[in-house]
Amino acid sequence: MENNNNQVTGELKSGNKKQVRLFYCMECEELARKVAAHSQLITLQSINWRSFDDGFPNLFINNAHDIRGQHVAFLASFSSPAVIFEQLSVIYNLPRLFVASFTLVLPFFPTGSFERMEEEGDVATAFTMARILSNIPISRGGPTSIVIYDIHALQERFYFGDHVLPLFETGIPLLKQRLHQLSDADKIVVAFPDDGAWKRFHKLLDHFPTVICTKVREGDKRIVRLKEGNPTGCHVVIVDDLVQSGGTLIECQKVLFAHDAAKVSAYVTHGVFPKRSWERFTQKNNRSEKGFAYFWITDSCPQTVKAVENRAPFEVLSLAGSIADALQI
Repeated sequence: MENNNNQVTGELKSGNKKQVRLFYCMECEELARKVAAHSQLITLQSINWRSFDDGFPNLFINNAHDIRGQHVAFLASFSSPAVIFEQLSVIYNLPRLFVASFTLVLPFFPTGSFERMEEEGDVATAFTMARILSNIPISRGGPTSIVIYDIHALQERFYFGDHVLPLFETGIPLLKQRLHQLSDADKIVVAFPDDGAWKRFHKLLDHFPTVICTKVREGDKRIVRLKEGNPTGCHVVIVDDLVQSGGTLIECQKVLFAHDAAKVSAYVTHGVFPKRSWERFTQKNNRSEKGFAYFWITDSCPQTVKAVENRAPFEVLSLAGSIADALQI
C-alpha cells in the first residue's frame, strides 16, 4: 500500500495524466462509453443494479478491491426521484473503498428549476439536494469533486458545503464550435430569452451580436417582447440553460420572426422536456416554414437523447470530451 501511495503522489507531482476508473448509472451507459472513447486513461467499471422483492435496491460494485488506491469517478443522472436513492447509495460508498480520489459527474443538477421562494412554507429542494451531496464521505485523497454543467440558478452555486469541491462547467463551447461550422456563420445573432439567460451566458458569447428578450405580465399572461438588439435578416440562435415545456422558446421565436429574423434556432444545455414536450418542436408537428432550423441539446439528459434521436430539428452535442477533460482536473 505504501508503494501505491508513493506512485499516486509522484503521479500528481509530476503533472502526469491520471488513470480514472469510471462507474456509471444505467441511464448514462452510452455517455460513459463516449467519455471512455475520448481517453485511454479512462476505464469503465460496472455495477450490478438489482432490486430486492420489496423494490429497494440490491446493489453490488464489481471489482471493489481492485479500485483501492485508484482515481474513481461516477457518472450520474438524477432524472427522477425514483432513481436518486440507488445512485446516492453508490456515490456514498465509492469514496469509502480506499480510493485515491473520487469525482461525481452530475451533468444536470435537476432541482430548483421551478422553485420560487415567495412565501413562508416554500421548500427549496435544490438546497436540500446540495446538502445531501455536500455530505458525500471524503476519500483518501480528500473532498469529493462534483462536476455540474450550467446549473440553473446562479445562487445554487453557493448551496454546497465546504466538504465537497463543486466544479461548474458549461456546454457553451460545444455550441460555439457548431455555430462556426454553419454555412451562414457570419450571420449568427445570439438571443437570450430573458435577463437571467443573458447574465448566465453573455460573457461566453460576447463575440456574437446579441438580442435580449424580456417577459412582461399582461393580466394573467406572461408575454415575451424584444428588449434590445436587431435580428433582421439574421440566423438567430436562442440560448438558455434548460428547457421544460418550451413555451418561452416558442414565444421568443415568434417575436424574432415578427422582427424579420431570417432563421431561428435554439440551444439548451439540458433538454428536460417532461411529458414528451419535445414533440411540439419536431418538423412533424411544426410544418410551418418558420419552425426552428436547429434545436441543439447536450446529452446531459440521456432519456431525452434517446427520444429525439434522428428527429429534426434536434441535434445532440455530446459532453463526453468535456467530461473526459474534467476528470483530469
